[in-house]
Amino acid sequence: MIVSPCISICKTDPKTGYCYGCGRSNEEKKMWKLETTLDQWKKNNIKSIKKRLKGWQLESFEESYTYKIENGISLYKKKLQNE
Repeated sequence: MIVSPCISICKTDPKTGYCYGCGRSNEEKKMWKLETTLDQWKKNNIKSIKKRLKGWQLESFEESYTYKIENGISLYKKKLQNE
């Protein structure tokens, strides 16, 4: 199973149409939820996301996504639980 790249920062940039948190378009988000979407498509989408994001945004995504894969929760959600 490929873990969704959603890191719980769900706000779309009106200029690019990509989410500030995960870098996906709304169409890509829909594709992730379909049972028929292949793992290879998801792997390719994550590669596309990483090419799309730059600087601090890419660093933040990488850190939170890695944490989510290892712990089952994004860093943002973890912080909310601890407050």
